Order: sequence, then structure tokens, then C-alpha cells
Amino acid sequence: MKIEPFHVEEWMNAYETGATYNIAETCVDSISLNQLFELTGQDKQTFLDEFCRRRLTYGDIEGAPQFRQGVCRLYRNLEPAHIIPVHGASGANHHVFYSLIQPGDRVVSVTPTYQQLYSIPASFGADLRLLPLQAEQGFLPDLTQLRALTAEGAKMICLNNPNNPTGALMPNEMLKEIVEIARQAGAYLLCDEVYRHLDQQDQWSESIADLYEKGISVGSMSKVFSMAGLRLGWIACRDPEARQAFLSHRDYNLISCGMFEEAVASLALAHQQAILDRSRTIVRQNLGILDCWIQKEPHLFYVKPQAGATALVCYDLDIPSRDFCLNLYRQTGAFVTPGDCFGQPHSMRVGYACAKETLEQGLAAISSFLRELE
Repeated sequence: MKIEPFHVEEWMNAYETGATYNIAETCVDSISLNQLFELTGQDKQTFLDEFCRRRLTYGDIEGAPQFRQGVCRLYRNLEPAHIIPVHGASGANHHVFYSLIQPGDRVVSVTPTYQQLYSIPASFGADLRLLPLQAEQGFLPDLTQLRALTAEGAKMICLNNPNNPTGALMPNEMLKEIVEIARQAGAYLLCDEVYRHLDQQDQWSESIADLYEKGISVGSMSKVFSMAGLRLGWIACRDPEARQAFLSHRDYNLISCGMFEEAVASLALAHQQAILDRSRTIVRQNLGILDCWIQKEPHLFYVKPQAGATALVCYDLDIPSRDFCLNLYRQTGAFVTPGDCFGQPHSMRVGYACAKETLEQGLAAISSFLRELE
């Protein structure tokens, strides 16, 4: 199988560990196990003693009941049987395509988005059609174009909500319209929802798995719950045929997830409100910092994110984004992601969910770099 190089991940792999100010990271400021015990009130020694008594078998093949029950509380209408644990959201996206998409299947994906959502189905020989998101429309999908792309039927529509890299959030009414388009086409509706619940206002963001009988939601413990090191995610889906395909293919490439990872995630999800409160406090405070900074920089502009942890920041200077970001990194240690990784020239993706001090120092470094370019 030949596949397009994964531009954003290759960029992160090459430069992330040497950054002085990492504001390319997209997870909410990561927590330690000690911080998790503090946030949840769980006695650390009791937790560890109980786990250390367990035999290290494959564990619950279809996922620990406590973990799947915890995930269900992030949705309205789902039951534990609807949750399929996998290795991270990246593993979830890949597993969905691996299980459902065959050569020639029509797949429609928005862009810009996380590259998995179009490069993987293309590598499987799908009839891929892209739906460009425009800044003038707030990086929300044009539903007239979506109807046209699915008019002759489609096997799957791929969304990312909240969007990476732009931070756009589809209103609930728009999601319901998209569901009707998918239903008319007979299509599965895959929605990468790893940033769901990272909103700027206290409101419930609907999941596609709740709204649509063929909706497939992908989530993880990485972004919102600040525990990317667990490498634990899930597929949430009510459609029995799709779930059977996921479980059948899972026997070939996964078998089960780690016992310790599911135990830690179960603890976090049992106290999810405490972690969500922490995460929302960080992204709301930091977006305010980012927004004030952009307003003061004459060469920068953006569509302000409505949710998530990332922003696509554009500039009006005549320099390709990869050169801009690489020179910035080498001269200041500030690390952001080139917009070229998402097909968005003259821009950079900024992750604003890091520690407040890191964000402020990284933005100050960019300001100094911009002064030099002038």
C-alpha cells in the first residue's frame, strides 16, 4: 500500500523534542499520574496496590467495562457495547477505514483537517472527493457542495469537529443537516471528535454518534484529557454492521488494549468533570492571550477558533510557511506547524492549550522574529 507522507506528523517528529517554546502541541497541557490522583481524589497507593495484584493477561478483549461505561458518559444515547477501544484516535481513524472502505468507494472529506481523513482512504483506492473549507465561511462546510458531492451516493463522509487546524465548530443545526445529507446518500458519517468538549462557552456539543444511526465518533484520552501517553482511544458507533466489521478486523491487528491504560483512563473518566473543568479553564484563558496578541500584530490575522486547542494563524509576508516556521524555530526556539502541512499556504498552526507561560513566551518569540523580517 502506497500512502502520502503524513506532513504534520513528520514535521512534529523532526523538530518537537528540540523546541524551546513548543506551541505546536495540540493536547491540553499534559498531566502526570500524580496530578491525576490529585484531581480525582483517588489514593495513589490503593490504586497501585490493587492494580499490582492483577495478572497481566490480555484483559477484557473488548475493553474494560469501567472504561467503556466512562466513555458512554461523554455521549447522550450510547451504551457500553457501542464503544470499541483502540490505540489512540489515530488508531481509531485508521481502523474505521481499514474495516469499511474498499477500492472504488466514494469517500468525501473536508479539508483542511487531520490528514488521515483523506490520505488513508485514498491509499485504499477510494474514490476520494475533497470539500474545501473557506475562511470566508468560518471554515464551516458548504452544504450545497456536500450535497453535490454525495448526489450519486457515497460510502462515507469524513468530518472533524472541532476542526484541526482552524478551531471551527459546527453548530448543532448544521450537524443535523449533514446527517440528513448522509442519510439520503446512505453514507456512513465519520467524525473525528478528539477536541469535542473543549468549547469556549458552556454548551453541549452534539456527537455524530448520537445524532445519526450510521454515525461514527472517534475520541481519545489524548487531547481533552491530557493523557496522550496512554495511547488509548475509541470508536463509538450504534450501527451493528459497522461494529461487527470493527471487531472482526480488530482481531487481526489489535486483540485488546493495555490493562494499565484502561485502568488509568477509567479513573479519569469516573471524574471527568474535574478534568474537563481544568482543560476548559486552560483553553479559555489561553485563547484570550492568543487573541490579544494577534490583534497587536499587524502582519497576522485569523478566524478566531470557537473550540478545540488549535488556531490557523495567517500572515501577509512573502515567505513560504515551511521556511517561515523553520527559520522561526532555528532563530528563537519557538515551534509552530507550517500551514503547508494542511494545504494552507502563508499560515501556521498554533496550539494554545499548553502551559500559560510557554504560550506567552512562544508568542513573544514570534513577535521578535516578525520584527526581524520587517
